[in-house]
Amino acid sequence: MSNKVPEATLVFWAIKIMATTVGETGADYLAVHVGLGTAVTGSMMLVLLLAALAGQLRMRKYVPWIYWLTVVLVSVVGTQITDALTDKLGVSLYASTIAFALALAVVFGLWYRSERTLSIHTINTTRRELFYWAAVLFTFALGTAAGDLATEALGLGFVIGVVVFGALIALVSTLYYVGSNPVLTFWLAYILTRPLGASFGDLLSQSQAYGGVGLGTINTSLLFLTAIAVLVIFASATATATAARTVSTPASKRASK
Repeated sequence: MSNKVPEATLVFWAIKIMATTVGETGADYLAVHVGLGTAVTGSMMLVLLLAALAGQLRMRKYVPWIYWLTVVLVSVVGTQITDALTDKLGVSLYASTIAFALALAVVFGLWYRSERTLSIHTINTTRRELFYWAAVLFTFALGTAAGDLATEALGLGFVIGVVVFGALIALVSTLYYVGSNPVLTFWLAYILTRPLGASFGDLLSQSQAYGGVGLGTINTSLLFLTAIAVLVIFASATATATAARTVSTPASKRASK
């Protein structure tokens, strides 16, 4: 099958950050405002994630809508895992941050040992895709724990959290453009977009009394879900147009490029 992960373009990163925001605000809305609680919300989202992941694994190429649906659901489940450890089991954010960092390192170690690469440009077998989604899940859980640790336990707040994580992503981007390892910088940015999106989501959704804008979790979730849908439609149209141009280009011209 062909590579099943999209290119890391501006559209990719925009959807990724908004997906993390939805993971933060959507989980809070269902668990707190709807009153489902962390356990019920987590169970529901896990079932939906498994269904979406099964659909994603059946695809033989990158299909935008199912790929990004899986990302959004992974974001919610990753948030729920961290929240359950913190709120229900009393695990400190310091401990959960370290634990998820180690778990992610183990996934990367097993992935590299098996495939000799961690590149998103080579997700063209089922085994590599399973490693990829395991890594994505732990990046969301790690990002949630690290973001909560910075904004809550260390007292940075939402605004400073957005600035700090935004600056770290800018630093990683600079390292990439000056020639640093592209695989390493990709995964660093992927991890950092989670606390950035979560801090931004909290900034928009939380009340002004807590330093937020006061949009509420449902309005913030709907706003970003709409934006994600628009960008996914755009990505689908772009992918279709690219495929059409490839088919219409004579083989001799493609071979000469």
